Amino acid sequence: MRRSGGAALAAAFALLGPGAAEAQRPAPSPSASQGAAARPEAFGRFLESLWPEARSAGVSRATFDEAFRGLEPDPKVVALTRRQGEFSRPISAYVAGAVSPSRISQGQALAERWRAVLDRVEASYGVPRAVVLAIWASESGYGSSTGGFDTIRSLATLAFAGERRDLFRRELLAALRILEEDHLPRDELKGSWAGAMGQTQFMPSSFLAHAVDGDGDGRRDIWRSTPDVLASIGHFLAQSGWKPGLPWGFEAVLPDGLDLSVHDRDFAEWARLGIRRADGSPMPRGGLGRLFLPAGIGGPAFLLADENWEAIRAYNTSDAYALAIGLLSDRIGGGPPLSRAWPTGAGLTGDERRELHRRLTSLGFYRGTPDGKFGAQTRDAVRRFQLSRGLLPDGYANRRVLEALRRP
Repeated sequence: MRRSGGAALAAAFALLGPGAAEAQRPAPSPSASQGAAARPEAFGRFLESLWPEARSAGVSRATFDEAFRGLEPDPKVVALTRRQGEFSRPISAYVAGAVSPSRISQGQALAERWRAVLDRVEASYGVPRAVVLAIWASESGYGSSTGGFDTIRSLATLAFAGERRDLFRRELLAALRILEEDHLPRDELKGSWAGAMGQTQFMPSSFLAHAVDGDGDGRRDIWRSTPDVLASIGHFLAQSGWKPGLPWGFEAVLPDGLDLSVHDRDFAEWARLGIRRADGSPMPRGGLGRLFLPAGIGGPAFLLADENWEAIRAYNTSDAYALAIGLLSDRIGGGPPLSRAWPTGAGLTGDERRELHRRLTSLGFYRGTPDGKFGAQTRDAVRRFQLSRGLLPDGYANRRVLEALRRP
């Protein structure tokens, strides 16, 4: 798979981590939310309207009726769609929480416990075991937290009353197919409030496309089978473009005076310019490296292996998430912590982030949605603005950039 939407609605949500991304969904209109709770007849008609599509997808009437029998909208799901943080969590804080000592030690213990399974996953899919374990940790705490929401009820509520109704309608139909194919009993189909399921936190469509049988029992059980969980994560990353033999990326030491206006070069060219790996390892012999300065020139610097970085982002489009996966996998594999500290100080508020987007948009540098969520598109826009003003083009959207934007 290549950028098909991600395991947990990555294309729909700019995720900052399991659950956190879902909390940043846009709030639905008041009429939609009220309708979910106050119009049960309309909800029932909506469910029945799904039957022609469900039948065309191979869902039997018996499965359809069992899935929706007595179903009502979930007011908790409606309420959760209204949550939206005012302040964005700094990437340093996110990484610190995601790459915790307990996650590292638990991952190392699980690597030993499931050594034989992970050997098969690496051989089959070419994805390093530590990366698979890091995603397992980040998605469900190594299987300890998978969510207790009724998946059918959550998806039906969102398809009826939420934003992106067409997307959730498709996921609901995919969930009906899961029931039809007898992957799990109706009362055990549970997950996050937005429909992400099991220890992998796959959305139903991702389950159908990417879940695999890792223990040879003929089933794809991402809820209870650790071999199936590990194999499914490896399969997802392989289908998303993971290139064996390359890392996800690594911390880099930059030479003084490096030209920051170009951030995509072959690894060999980066080495020729004087960049070296912080841990002293040799540079990759091939592949494209992308310079990533998530906290600007004053923080840690990274060279990202383009294909593998994007494979992780296919699971979750957040740069913070992808960086945390990479760094956690390094530590699980016995690598050292970062050599350079993150800068301290308060970041931009939510209002300031949205203002920065609006000002970049008005000047023609940014063409995305001015929602205050920063990613690669924002970094590129900031870098172009910095170059236009003769500023150091590190792509870091901080208060200094905002103040420059405010000046005529």
